[in-house]
Amino acid sequence: MITETLQSTGRTVPAPAIERGNLADWGARLPRYALVVVFLWFGALKFTDYEASGIAPLVMNSPLVMWLHGVFGIAGTSKFIGVYELATALLIAARRWQPRLAVIGGAMAVLIFLVTLSFMFSTPGVVQPGYGPLALSAMPGQFLLKDLVLLGVSFWIMTAALAEVRLRR
Repeated sequence: MITETLQSTGRTVPAPAIERGNLADWGARLPRYALVVVFLWFGALKFTDYEASGIAPLVMNSPLVMWLHGVFGIAGTSKFIGVYELATALLIAARRWQPRLAVIGGAMAVLIFLVTLSFMFSTPGVVQPGYGPLALSAMPGQFLLKDLVLLGVSFWIMTAALAEVRLRR
């Protein structure tokens, strides 16, 4: 591993990824910026009627977020979630310049995926009838299960940014 010595503290730390340029560095960037693209895309879609009606059953059946429909209505709830997702994307993308913002964005992403994973317990039709509790339906069961991976990526983004914040002190 390539290291450098910080002049301010005299500590030896890993060199910034941008200077090393190896495959492991790209492996660290790819999940981060892939998640940024996902949040930008999904966040933008939340401003369409198509997406608002698509997420309505998930929201309506969730004890955690069903109150949003009462406050904002179906379209307003979708837009509220869209703004949250777009903000999450921008905060994560800011990591290179402001890792503290990426810590916040990562935490916001963790919250999103904890909520969406909770839909597996509140949304009808997650389990394929007649095949046992582990037989997830394609929609919404398997669709929601993928959020387990996205939760892991979000947690990694948050903790890596937090480590960078501590390193820069």
